[in-house]
Amino acid sequence: MALFVKQEENRSPMQERIAAELQERARQKAKEAELPDGITDSAYIKGTKQTSTLAWAWVAIGVIVVGLVIWLIIATAK
Repeated sequence: MALFVKQEENRSPMQERIAAELQERARQKAKEAELPDGITDSAYIKGTKQTSTLAWAWVAIGVIVVGLVIWLIIATAK
């Protein structure tokens, strides 16, 4: 760490200028970056429908099916 600090203290004028230019470019890119507006970015949701109130039934059916598959595997392994 001490060597790094020492290196920072001994920058040449050219290194200082290059570092300043790179920092300025990074600031400009950060300003130019487009942030999502939340309106046009959510267009992929159009045409979809909300989950019905019977979603819990599909989850229960899925759990039962997985349980049956596991039970059949164990039963046929004996």
